[in-house]
Amino acid sequence: MRGEPRDGRIVIVGASLAGLRAAEKLRAEGFAGSLTLVGEEPQPPYDRPPLSKQVLLGKVPAENTGLPQRREVDAEWRLGVRATGLDPFGKRVLLADGEEVSFDRLLIATGTRARPWPNPAEAALDGVFTLRTSDDAGRLAERLDAGPRRVLVIGAGFTGSEIASACRERGLEVTVAERGPAPLVGALGGTLGTLATRLQRAHGVDLRCGVTVTALEGNGRLTGAQFSDGTRIDADVAVVALGAVRNTEWLAESGLAAGPRGVTCDAGCRAFDMYGIVTDDIFAAGDVARFPHPLFEYQLLSLEHWGNAVAQAEVAAHNMVNPGPRRRPHLTVPAFWSSQFGLNIKSVGVPTFSDQVVIAQGSLKDARLVAVYGYRGRVTAAVSVNQAKWLEYYQRLIETAAPFPPAPGAADRPESLVPVPSDVPDPKMLSHGPTVALTGHLPDRRLTVVQPAR
Repeated sequence: MRGEPRDGRIVIVGASLAGLRAAEKLRAEGFAGSLTLVGEEPQPPYDRPPLSKQVLLGKVPAENTGLPQRREVDAEWRLGVRATGLDPFGKRVLLADGEEVSFDRLLIATGTRARPWPNPAEAALDGVFTLRTSDDAGRLAERLDAGPRRVLVIGAGFTGSEIASACRERGLEVTVAERGPAPLVGALGGTLGTLATRLQRAHGVDLRCGVTVTALEGNGRLTGAQFSDGTRIDADVAVVALGAVRNTEWLAESGLAAGPRGVTCDAGCRAFDMYGIVTDDIFAAGDVARFPHPLFEYQLLSLEHWGNAVAQAEVAAHNMVNPGPRRRPHLTVPAFWSSQFGLNIKSVGVPTFSDQVVIAQGSLKDARLVAVYGYRGRVTAAVSVNQAKWLEYYQRLIETAAPFPPAPGAADRPESLVPVPSDVPDPKMLSHGPTVALTGHLPDRRLTVVQPAR
């Protein structure tokens, strides 16, 4: 019968890492129905982490970053076409080419896109780039091959810092503009932000913190930039690294709890509607999903991590084809990594969910350490710098809600075990109040016009 868990029609909107891994898992779980993947980009699924690393260094062509298929998915691929709307009552996904795709169950895995430069005329200048897609990386690598006189990187989060690192490795002059007090501070807090500041400057980066770019200059082609402190620089390439925008606009009239923070779902990846009622046939996974996690007081987390996309996609796929009692939650401890300026940075847990941090191993001076984060007296995250072998130990502490600061016992002792404030955004700022915390959707007038059936 159509619509049975292992039969019927499943549509996955989003043909990147999460979409591909979900499709593979569906087939592995015995789904024998029709499977359609819709993707805005014309390329088959590819790997994004190499784009800001090996591709920008010229070591790997952008077109050689395709993701291997771990098994045959036997799907209809609708690539190069964008989803423009969702009709949850008629169970249809509307496409930009005027066609529509019907489903019994739907997985939303539309991910994110690069946040654009806010001034469209300046963004259109030749030499202004963002970095999200393989096409972006290919164009930027080609421009870096040409040897620009100076590259301006706007934003010093992980992507911006990796871009700056690649440019310096190429021998290019680099200016980094960061409105916060230090690179990486929004993700890792003040202690490791101080290390990142020292590291960038030691590698010859012209790092400017506490300033914003007020204008990009040029007449058709970028020539320079002005800063909020009144200074300016000459630059012929600018890379805008101001974070990501979640691809939820196509869901605006769907009635789902979808907005700028993502698509809100339960621990089993089932999407909520705008009233906080869980759906049973619409799921979400990957960068676009916003989900509760018991280790972090059920805060709704939005993660842009490779490992989270894979794990959550597989949980969503499992739950799409299994009845209620067999469904399982997505409880994976978040983890990510970054390579920049000769350092290997790895993280487990959620560093921003913290009020204190301690250098549990190694030292900032040697740039070889493990920083452990705590919130209300328990361990919530650990970040290693060139010391990744210990992360498995600290992950266990996170999973068991071990007391913070962690007890001594590691072989490589630190200089001090005195905790200091972690200087990250207050965890309460992860949500704006009960309505957003529940549904991820701001109230609007539609809430008042729904009347019970008579």
